[in-house]
Amino acid sequence: MPETALPKGAAQTDSGTAKMAIVEDTPVKLALETEASPETDSPYTPNNIYSAILSRNEAVKDAKRLKNFLELRDKYVSKNVLFEDPLFPANDSSLWYSNKFPIDFEWKRPKEICDNPQFIIDGARRTDICQGDLGDCWLLAAIACLTLNEKLLYRVIPEDQSFTENYAGIFHFQFWRYGEWEDVVVDDRIPTFNNQLVFTKSFRRNEFWSALLEKAYAKLHGSYEALKGGNTLEAMVDFTGGVTEFFELSEAPKELYSIMKKALERGSLMGCSIDVSQWAFSFASVTEQGSEPRGWPSCVKVTKKTKIRLVQMRNPWGIVLWKGPWSVYILHRFLDRMSFEDFKKNFTKLEICNLTPDTLLDDVPHSWTVAVHEGRWVRGSSAGGCRNFPDTFWTNPQYRLRLYEEDDDPHDPAHVACTFVVALMQKGRRRDRIKGAKLYTIGFSIYEMIGSEQHLQKDFFLYNASKVKCKSYINLREVSERFSLPPGEYVIIPSTFEPHEEGEFILRVFSEKNNTSEANANKELEQDDIEVDKKKGKGEKVFSGNPIAKACVCQNWPRQTCVCVCVNSELKTEGFSLESCRSMIALMDTDGSGKLNLQEFKHLWNKIKAWQVIFKKYDKDKSNSISSFEMRNAVNDAGFRLNNQLYDIITMRYADEHLNIDFDSFICCFVRLEGMFRTFHAFDKNRDGIIQLNVLEVRTSRQLYHKCQ
Repeated sequence: MPETALPKGAAQTDSGTAKMAIVEDTPVKLALETEASPETDSPYTPNNIYSAILSRNEAVKDAKRLKNFLELRDKYVSKNVLFEDPLFPANDSSLWYSNKFPIDFEWKRPKEICDNPQFIIDGARRTDICQGDLGDCWLLAAIACLTLNEKLLYRVIPEDQSFTENYAGIFHFQFWRYGEWEDVVVDDRIPTFNNQLVFTKSFRRNEFWSALLEKAYAKLHGSYEALKGGNTLEAMVDFTGGVTEFFELSEAPKELYSIMKKALERGSLMGCSIDVSQWAFSFASVTEQGSEPRGWPSCVKVTKKTKIRLVQMRNPWGIVLWKGPWSVYILHRFLDRMSFEDFKKNFTKLEICNLTPDTLLDDVPHSWTVAVHEGRWVRGSSAGGCRNFPDTFWTNPQYRLRLYEEDDDPHDPAHVACTFVVALMQKGRRRDRIKGAKLYTIGFSIYEMIGSEQHLQKDFFLYNASKVKCKSYINLREVSERFSLPPGEYVIIPSTFEPHEEGEFILRVFSEKNNTSEANANKELEQDDIEVDKKKGKGEKVFSGNPIAKACVCQNWPRQTCVCVCVNSELKTEGFSLESCRSMIALMDTDGSGKLNLQEFKHLWNKIKAWQVIFKKYDKDKSNSISSFEMRNAVNDAGFRLNNQLYDIITMRYADEHLNIDFDSFICCFVRLEGMFRTFHAFDKNRDGIIQLNVLEVRTSRQLYHKCQ
């Protein structure tokens, strides 16, 4: 995107030349959730997989996952009792969270619904998926795609489940969740009305794999209602752990048809949708003149002299909407098949989930490495928003990316670059809908690092433009982008569009070569001036210069001593709280007397004066408080080096509802940090920043730390 200079942000450098702040244009897109259903007569309509997926020890993981299911099943089989899932009970709490609806559904097992129920009949097919009265066609479109890839299908739907052999009313399904495969166990009680399935069903009345898969997915997200509205890509990723991309068909590249063909050939899952009506479809095939659409009867003859590009889709509602050219009426139904040009005119979005990050424009498959980082945005600390908010953007989590090896590019030997894919996914937003959660608008930027291993500060982003970034911030669960950059060191900044939006995320970085990425957090370095002053002073005058307080030592409770401190009027405060005073005493009381002698108090005094100078530096409006975002700089100025998690903890512990930290909380925090560093350095005998503790030393370190609190 274009980047322009901001005259108001100009700064004067030491050389006398003007240094201009960089402003970056941050585009935003709104993704519509697919949730609408067609009008029905229903009495009630409620509002080679890459290494990260199948690692070398996947068989061991499978054994651990299956152990729970097999043990449960065998237990209930031996007892001749049908399983009832206590975590997803057969009542309204598993159906809805927002309203109580007037119709009472009846939960029934398949054997109570029909004779001879079957889990899967003659293999799982797209025709086994018909939408019911729940707005989850986005999910069903993904399930329909899954049936085209048998290997993926039986990864999600483990085989050897039935209503006859070892039947105990228990089934299980597996979903990829934020880097791990999760086994979801459910019973087979399904919501019905008038003895008909209310939600997803097969066109065969006695087939139930699709209904049970939907139930397991609903359990994964807390309720059936949580499945209302979504994007097909979300479910595709949960079925594969793959890498997503989508195309706005109004801006489709010229080679889109070739991309679609290659995607199907590689086993990618692919869907399309119409935003105006919010309809979602899955793809059956992409075919040209003379070839038979995969998975459909041969019913159309195309003259060999003509080259026509055709697209076939599967509508999860079990009905056909397209009845124009190339739609064929067969077996009492139309087939959703149309020309590629009509497809581009009538649909809005194309969604593709690749099983590997390989580009669909390249004929050469690659071997990919993947790095996975889990992080979070914390309000007031690390939820800095996008580049439009320069005062807080720099506080977002930062991840260093080292690109060492260039790609093997047979087409252009002179091409020197490293290809990688960044995928940012926000976690748990659908499950938290019951709490009012919605998808954040998310994105990321990538900057070139210049010899720094610390958390990059505000000025860096003011005067350096990003090298690359996602095309736009968008309210999808996952945003991914492919880049090619020269070898070097970079930093990835994932963020929400607005600041103060709190949530968890997972950042995946795929690279064609063995490059690395890691959290760009501040390392714990040695802190200046943390040695304990053990000298005992005798009557030295400590109230010199411009004192910030007057103090006395008083004994008010048995074995407890407090320092009564009256801060001067410049800070507009009533003084330190009792908690802060106790922490100060514990920090400086080196002889365990519960009191401070004059020398100990002098050392404390100097500390407080130094910390006050730092506080005043960031208290620019003289409100006797500083922003929680500025606390990161203040801590650095005091010589402490913390990781991002500790900054988040400081914000949650000391900031008020307005995300400000007052002087008393500021000092209390610094006193505790001083104690924490002192405890560490007491055991760091080699001064190499690493300590090794035995059991007794762990206990002693805890006692030392709590003594400072």
